[in-house]
Amino acid sequence: MCRDCGCSITHANEHLLSPGGLLAPPPQATQSVSLLSHLLSQNDREAEHNRRHFDNHGVLAINLMSSPGAGKTALLEHTIEALRGRLRMAVIEGDLATENDARRIRAKGVPAVQITTGSACHLDAQMVHGALHELQLTGLDIVFIENVGNLVCPASFDLGQHRNVTLLSVPEGDDKPEKYPVMFRAADLLLLTKCDLLTVLPEFDVQRAQSSLRTVGSDVPVMQLSSRTGIGVEAWCKWLTEELQSHRRSLRPDQEARSPGDTALAPRLYGP
Repeated sequence: MCRDCGCSITHANEHLLSPGGLLAPPPQATQSVSLLSHLLSQNDREAEHNRRHFDNHGVLAINLMSSPGAGKTALLEHTIEALRGRLRMAVIEGDLATENDARRIRAKGVPAVQITTGSACHLDAQMVHGALHELQLTGLDIVFIENVGNLVCPASFDLGQHRNVTLLSVPEGDDKPEKYPVMFRAADLLLLTKCDLLTVLPEFDVQRAQSSLRTVGSDVPVMQLSSRTGIGVEAWCKWLTEELQSHRRSLRPDQEARSPGDTALAPRLYGP
């Protein structure tokens, strides 16, 4: 979608197209599609740089994607509480405007960097790269990237994350995977959120939602979750811990990966 509407151009990468920039078009250039393709290629290179930065510190980066209001920030608040003392986390928040979500995360005692995108409907790797300069990764276990609420464009941009988690809330309806297949195919885990509302919204059928996901060719796990009641939070935290351990084993298969929350081994295994 971004290839057509032009929202690939953001405040974080527009300098690449400015006169003298790396991707600056020649005079009277008309090949806009080609230019946007180059921008996306540059984004992918920046994403790889971000990923190496996470890997050097043994940090698992998770990209949270959903429509607005699906409960991403509430999920993070409850995750912080559930894993307090066990995992060390930080959050990169993406919104068009305000620092509302970052303030909520900081109130839980966790570092949070707010990215305000202006008119851009997604985060890109350049934005995340800038945010990483404001985070101290040493000693962290997980960095969550809360993407802009949007079921379309965020799925097309690599940020340097290791896992994609997509949220689908009960009030949205159970047919969204088939309507927005790119987003749901990109997921490594689907969280059905606000499941405490299933009793008052019987038109949402969990089996239909799972079937819709399988119809678009995704076989990823599906978890039911409610941040309000705590349903599914334990299973979600178990998934996070296992993914972190798996990621660290992949980084150093010939060495014993450091335990989640163990900062003492970080410099020896992963560098400064």
